[in-house]
Amino acid sequence: MRVASVARETKETKITLTLNLDGSGKTELFTGVGFFDHMLDALSRFALLDLTLACQGDTQVDAHHTVEDVGICLGKALREALGDRTGIRRAGSAYLPMDEALAFCALDISGRPYLAFSAEFAAPMVGAFDTQLAEEFFRAVAVNAGLTLHLKVIEGRNDHHKLEALFKAFGLALRDATAMDPRIRGVLSTKGTLD
Repeated sequence: MRVASVARETKETKITLTLNLDGSGKTELFTGVGFFDHMLDALSRFALLDLTLACQGDTQVDAHHTVEDVGICLGKALREALGDRTGIRRAGSAYLPMDEALAFCALDISGRPYLAFSAEFAAPMVGAFDTQLAEEFFRAVAVNAGLTLHLKVIEGRNDHHKLEALFKAFGLALRDATAMDPRIRGVLSTKGTLD
């Protein structure tokens, strides 16, 4: 089983997170930011990973520290659960429509962190979630997991739909990239390593 647990405590957040890459999309989530819980649930279900997460954050300030630190923990857990990355497909991509919205994600579990994020939002907030925090979350995941990650909203008017399409597209691409392929010997790299 590819399972990892991460705990992080700062003056701003206290987080415990456990994920199982070979799960079925089960979640137990509490971040204190309802819309963010909804997005993490969507991500997990489309990635078919099990995620248990509890976060106490300084949401009386805003949700920034909570969202970013959850991204850090999720990235670290992904890195740990993947181990030496032997036998994984490594790359994945997905288009995801959500009503009028369309998002695209391409990722490579390359060991080289990079985020290209292209999305415009009409409103500053969806519920208690600052729309700018989507980019901060995905950057934290990419840096801590070692992902090359491209995310783009191609179409859309409703910010809820655009954000949900992004999180689901990431989940689908992640599911493909972390999938085991018995034909792959060692790691899928001309260098022989994914660092």
